[in-house]
Amino acid sequence: MHFACGHCGLKFDRGPGYYLGSIYINYGLTAALVTAGYLALFLSDTLSPTARLALLGGFCVVFPLWFFRYARSFWLALDLYLDPGQLNEER
Repeated sequence: MHFACGHCGLKFDRGPGYYLGSIYINYGLTAALVTAGYLALFLSDTLSPTARLALLGGFCVVFPLWFFRYARSFWLALDLYLDPGQLNEER
């Protein structure tokens, strides 16, 4: 991850524990998608239970790794939206 934004100079390094909330976003979205996927696959009865477990288990491993950066970006954007005054303090 870059130290700061190349366009506006916003610092991304916020201190220890700042991005902890992004883990909740990542976990929550993963759990919601797996639950919806399981219900869809269960009701359609297209895959066996073993195949469903393998598919959704793999999704639970791969998706959070891919979504990690986006969850951090969303957490930072949410913080800046709720406290826009910090933009002027950091420059």
